[in-house]
Amino acid sequence: MNSDGSYVYASPTRFEDGRGQRVFFITSAPPKFTTENYSNVLFSQGIGRSFVNSLTVTIPATIIPILIAAFAAYALAWMKIPGRAFMISVVVGLLVVPLQMSLIPLLKLYNATGFLSKTYLGIWLAHTGFGLPFAIYLLRSYIAGLPKDLIESAQVDGANDFKIFRRIILPLSFPALASFAIFQFLWVWNDLLVAIVFLGTEPDKTVLTYQLNSLLGSRGGNWEILTASAFITIIVPLVVFFSLQRYFVRGLLAGSVKGG
Repeated sequence: MNSDGSYVYASPTRFEDGRGQRVFFITSAPPKFTTENYSNVLFSQGIGRSFVNSLTVTIPATIIPILIAAFAAYALAWMKIPGRAFMISVVVGLLVVPLQMSLIPLLKLYNATGFLSKTYLGIWLAHTGFGLPFAIYLLRSYIAGLPKDLIESAQVDGANDFKIFRRIILPLSFPALASFAIFQFLWVWNDLLVAIVFLGTEPDKTVLTYQLNSLLGSRGGNWEILTASAFITIIVPLVVFFSLQRYFVRGLLAGSVKGG
């Protein structure tokens, strides 16, 4: 037996039988609980930096469309503005437009501006634009189902639209806001295409999905590294989902059934 564990079976006489003698060894190692794989992933594979980059992209890209869509949804639900029905139909139509169709025109626009290309602001605006149609549609459907008497009573008391929106609509619409926050956060966190197009592949800006994809290409047989990396990627989405899950179904189903 060689020092590297290989074995060579040799004989001074010629092997006369059809097959030589087979020699094999069976070894076993007891299982050991360790966090070494996680430390290797976080500190040796660049996952830690990409984890922070993903948070930097995902958190603003979730908050910004919520703020914009909440104002737009209230306007489309309760304010009397010209062309409101047409605006609602445009929002519904944008839901069926694939985002891949807008990647090249939007990237050309970013390159023309000069200051949005390969920046966090650029990818925040891109995710905001892609998520706004669904956000406005979801929040508008929820806000339109709120009691009309409540809005009219506030108007009779002299409250303007901004005060009604801030003190009545926002607190009552929290389930819908939480539902969209879950959708948007999970979509942005798991996104790879938009991150590569608008943020690039520079080592200091790569997101977690890109880093994990690179790890899959270079670590084809190291399953322990891959499983540790995959577990790290789902920690934050699990925390977000379980924190907001009690509002999730309420936000989706509210307004679908009206009482008498």
